[in-house]
Amino acid sequence: MAATYLLEDPSCGKTVAYFSLLNDSLTADPENRSEWNRLNRNIHNSKRRKQYPAVKIGRLAVSEEYKGKGIGSNILDLIKILFTRKIRSGCRFLTVDAYKDAVVFYENSDFRIISKKEDKDTCPMYYDLKRFLTETK
Repeated sequence: MAATYLLEDPSCGKTVAYFSLLNDSLTADPENRSEWNRLNRNIHNSKRRKQYPAVKIGRLAVSEEYKGKGIGSNILDLIKILFTRKIRSGCRFLTVDAYKDAVVFYENSDFRIISKKEDKDTCPMYYDLKRFLTETK
């Protein structure tokens, strides 16, 4: 189950953007040890696991009329704030299955590619929320 949120322009009643969030996990992929090792370097040895709780961004879309105004990036920042300061869900990571044409957008927001399997229409990516905490102090 996902929770979906709408961002509306009250002056005209139009939907500007929407996003949905759901529970997820980040699981070790034996075929991609290098990225998993990179991820684990930021976690103390005693707390390393083969799976970590995460929140997935199931959908994030901005209306064509409002694209290019930084709204998508602002939504990502809002989600980061929610899960580092407001909502105590016990997750450390955000995940997303980015469509190929959205990978650069997420990379610009410091998401990293988990796996580069070429057989999919999407690219699994993650963001370490601890990084956001240290950047905003």
